[in-house]
Amino acid sequence: MGKRLLRPGQADVTVQGNNDSWTPRETAEVLLVTADPYLQEEAKRIAAAAGGRLHTVTAFEDANHGWDTAHVVLVGSDVRELPPRRRAPDVLLGSSAEGDSLWRLAASLGAQRVAVLPEGAAWLAEHLSMSGAPDPGGTVVGIIGGHGGAGATTAAIWLAQAASGHGIRTLLIDGDPMGGGLELAMSDQDLPGLRWPDFAETRGSIDAGQFSDSLPVAGGVPFLSWPGTRESVAVPDSGSVGAVLDAARRSFELVVVDIARNAEGWRTLAWDCEKVLLLTRPQLKAAVATAQTLNQLPPGEAGLLVRGASSSAVDAELIAESLRLPLSGVVPDLRGVAAATESGRLLELGRRRPVTRFAADVLKLNGNPA
Repeated sequence: MGKRLLRPGQADVTVQGNNDSWTPRETAEVLLVTADPYLQEEAKRIAAAAGGRLHTVTAFEDANHGWDTAHVVLVGSDVRELPPRRRAPDVLLGSSAEGDSLWRLAASLGAQRVAVLPEGAAWLAEHLSMSGAPDPGGTVVGIIGGHGGAGATTAAIWLAQAASGHGIRTLLIDGDPMGGGLELAMSDQDLPGLRWPDFAETRGSIDAGQFSDSLPVAGGVPFLSWPGTRESVAVPDSGSVGAVLDAARRSFELVVVDIARNAEGWRTLAWDCEKVLLLTRPQLKAAVATAQTLNQLPPGEAGLLVRGASSSAVDAELIAESLRLPLSGVVPDLRGVAAATESGRLLELGRRRPVTRFAADVLKLNGNPA
């Protein structure tokens, strides 16, 4: 099942659109492990609103039946460790008074999401109502620079371009509101379509078809960008971001996210990714910075990208070994990348053979682009 982060601060849900294909085909079976009376009552109320069947136990010894078969496993913040060889919990439940300690506990338990109550009750109800559906949606892959200036945006654009060229329904998401607007690197035209600020007031489920149709497209690649403007813009809160990511999953087979290298990026979009690729240069200082970045990421699958010419392949292997990450690929260090980024022509470089080879290796693509 794909990860979906329940973020603090979410309240009322306004459902947009009426897509019958999103209606759960079976009632979600939910297992809750907690001895906290408040969390038990909140979960009971939320599960009832979602139409799910909740089974509550106070200790893991009583959770043998249903742990591996439940659609969703919830654990309370009173749980401090998991028994061996157990599937990681889907959601960690806690109260708003616990603050950042919930995120640290989630990382130690391997929980895929954090639900801060009571603020996140509506989102959790929607999540549970969708958990009986057989199709979790597309795959989300995050690209993040292990250090400043690594070139994560370039790599994300090229990977999305290659996947789209092979006929994979792919969305590229700009995950850095302070990055100046990913769209400026993709086109020098003012392309029609919605940007992040247009989703600032969004809550709940966004119609998948309407979402995909509303986005700008450059070089055959649909994308969601922060606008390339100096003007102040509305910033979607965590609830809006969650709604957008869910819509992206339902609309596309692959979602490539250019994740900001800051606490907001680590604690929001990174949690929605099935896999995170860290990008670094083959240099000692860069490798150390990448190791520090890796320590900030949520638990989950990760891989390493190294930026450099083919001659740096040996260094890339050594860096991957030192970071204990699989080497997913070497990003070609082409001439003219900076100029192409400034002029909106980065997609032109993405058609060059070194780039297509790199992307095919990372994405496990076969054959020629469509």
